[in-house]
Amino acid sequence: MNKINSPQRVAAIHDLSGFGKCSLTVAIPILAAAGIEASALPTALLSTHTGGISGFTYLDTTSEMRPFAEHWKSLGIYFDAIYSGFLGSTGQLDIVKDFIADFKREDNIVLVDPVMADNGELYKIFTPDFVPGMRELCKRADIIVPNITEAALLLGEDYRPEPYTADYIEHLLAGLSGLGPDRVVLTGVCFTDKELGVATCDRTTGVNDYSFVPRIPGYYHGTGDVYASALLAGLLNGFSLIESAGIAVRYTAGSIRRTYEAGTDIRFGVNFEQGVPDLLKDLRLIHD
Repeated sequence: MNKINSPQRVAAIHDLSGFGKCSLTVAIPILAAAGIEASALPTALLSTHTGGISGFTYLDTTSEMRPFAEHWKSLGIYFDAIYSGFLGSTGQLDIVKDFIADFKREDNIVLVDPVMADNGELYKIFTPDFVPGMRELCKRADIIVPNITEAALLLGEDYRPEPYTADYIEHLLAGLSGLGPDRVVLTGVCFTDKELGVATCDRTTGVNDYSFVPRIPGYYHGTGDVYASALLAGLLNGFSLIESAGIAVRYTAGSIRRTYEAGTDIRFGVNFEQGVPDLLKDLRLIHD
């Protein structure tokens, strides 16, 4: 593992919710805790996140995204990673594609979390034409982090409910890798009702791998953003894809477990903050 002597910088292209733990309010603190500078390019501003909460405000910031990128380009800013999450429209997909074209280098990482669906359904904010646009964006990524529903949509297949078989997961990994990214992390993988985790596919090594933890009851909003941010923190701190996937699984599971044991309102997100010391130990940035 290569130690970092100066902060690396990530362009985090996500929405920003004033209340609730998801997207930029998750990505920025997790990356910062791992010694990584996060530069925010907001795709929307919301009063709260949308999972299970009604009456939220929503401000589309599409008109500001290109000016953000143009200003950053004029400053000659270099990004060690480009990390996209929730994009609110096909127009924003095009903007992010252009952003990648402007800021992609041979030695940086493009990670796309294709946020658009879960539990077998496309999010209501999107129309079906969003899917092929997201598929095209994923083709430009080095790493993609879809859940099972998003994987099925990206591959033009019907969603299958859990539990899954190893053959099915391997099929999804092969199909997703065939879209173009060298590395794929598939979340929400389970073979029994006792465990939940991720599957990884790395075309550079030819190795597929799995990481599981005991399943915790309930459905928790924002965990995909916690996971992808911790995954990127691992990669930028020099860990392999398999190592980073495991680090992120443990951190996300710990965040869920604390929330479950506290009995707090799960609509408001998971307690990722108090698990930061454990994440940093896993990243070998601090020691016992």
